[in-house]
Amino acid sequence: MRAAILEANRRRPTAGKQALRLSEERFRLLVESVRDYAIFMLDPQGRVMSWNSGAELIKGYTADEVLGQHISIFYPAEKLRAGWPTQELEIAKAVGRFEDEGWRVRKDGSRFWANVVITALFDDGGTLDGFAKITRDLTQRRKIEALEESSRRMNDFLAMLAHELRNPLAPMSNAIQLLLSGKYDRQLVEWCSRVLDRQVKQLHRLVADLLDAHRITSGKIPLSRKTLDVRRIVEMAADSSRSLLAERRLHLDLPAEPVAVDGDGARLLQVFSNLIGNAVKFTSPVGVIECSVDSDRAFASIRVRDNGIGMPPHLLAVAFEPFTQGDPSLDRSDAGLGLGLAVVRRLVEMHDGTVRATSEGEGRGSEIHIRLPLADPRAIAGDTVSPGLEQLGRSGGLRILIVEDNRDSADSMAAILRMLGHEVSVAYDSGAALALAGDFAPDGALLDIGLPDVNGYELAMQLKALPGGADVALFALTGYGQDEDRRRAAEAGFARHFTKPVDIAELASAIEAECASRP
Repeated sequence: MRAAILEANRRRPTAGKQALRLSEERFRLLVESVRDYAIFMLDPQGRVMSWNSGAELIKGYTADEVLGQHISIFYPAEKLRAGWPTQELEIAKAVGRFEDEGWRVRKDGSRFWANVVITALFDDGGTLDGFAKITRDLTQRRKIEALEESSRRMNDFLAMLAHELRNPLAPMSNAIQLLLSGKYDRQLVEWCSRVLDRQVKQLHRLVADLLDAHRITSGKIPLSRKTLDVRRIVEMAADSSRSLLAERRLHLDLPAEPVAVDGDGARLLQVFSNLIGNAVKFTSPVGVIECSVDSDRAFASIRVRDNGIGMPPHLLAVAFEPFTQGDPSLDRSDAGLGLGLAVVRRLVEMHDGTVRATSEGEGRGSEIHIRLPLADPRAIAGDTVSPGLEQLGRSGGLRILIVEDNRDSADSMAAILRMLGHEVSVAYDSGAALALAGDFAPDGALLDIGLPDVNGYELAMQLKALPGGADVALFALTGYGQDEDRRRAAEAGFARHFTKPVDIAELASAIEAECASRP
């Protein structure tokens, strides 16, 4: 009996060791069979010591390829430059655990969005024995979250766009009802005209912002650069903003000597007008706006400061992102679409410059600081200013055919050209245009492109085929203004392409120039 007990006691450690080995084997098989997670061990230096099937599936390496390799092979270049793998291990060693989400790299070089947990492993004596690392591929979840965020932003934008479009439409509708009532005097007509003029400009600005944001961010706007005095551009922006100021004060601080930059005058004017307009928008009616120009040895420095509502830190971080709005409240009398600063940044970058926003916080004003490379002031080009409609006077003598299916648009354009002394004939479809053209013998023709029967490109070629049609100067009027639209217009024989709403002074000048050059 005693011998049997001794034998049983002798065998117990062996049985315990077998149970432990069996448990370890089961755990190893469990870890190796997990496919949704990359689970692997690292030595204290960060080299891979084990590799499960999930790791092979997620990261693309077989065990033979990766064992002994340092975990830095899983990180993108920007993380490596920041020393990130080493920092992860040091943090895990110091506090026992590290968790992170970020981009990681597969064997084929593609990136995936990963959740990573690193746990430090210590022996009984407290010596670091290595690390356990678990990685999960969250790329699909991140894509879904990005789509949801994009959808939310789009819904917010559409609601904001609807609000901004209705804002000018309401006073326009009111002014039109007053004019249609028949109970008015000259003073009321002038007042309604000013309302309509302001609100049409607001609508035009909203549409222009949308189109500019797309074209500029996609690099589809070429710059017409020459050497300019940036002081003059800032002065022009300030002058164009005077009507917005009301009681606000605008102070200009300009140096006595020219500050030359190499740029597109129209686009730089857009930049500074936008910044001054923003300052007006977010400053109280009795606020102060300061605009200064300075220079150092290499850069022109333009600052627009205000003492308005300011920007909190979280808004400063995204101030130049599209559709960014400071206050999502319902009080949005003239908040715009949140595109202005995004357009400003892209235009400044296209001029090889930089722009940044600063603010001491809400209620403490803001400053936008632009730096542009200096140019040789001896090469400054003279101003080229388009004439206003009132400067054109009654030139007269030309026969102009207008083809437009929108009767209000056609008739109002005809009235303007007749006011300038031209003889005008109007057709509301292509068939009527072709019938009129033979007897009317126009010097020039303004053709809408989106006609309901035959489009403007086809009509242009049909007009050119008529006797004497080759000498008619054709002008495209359209709501389509992409590069492809301009190319098609040129191929169809149009002398100029104008996007609606048309700058009447520019159109009138073009008609004069093009028709005068014809036989």
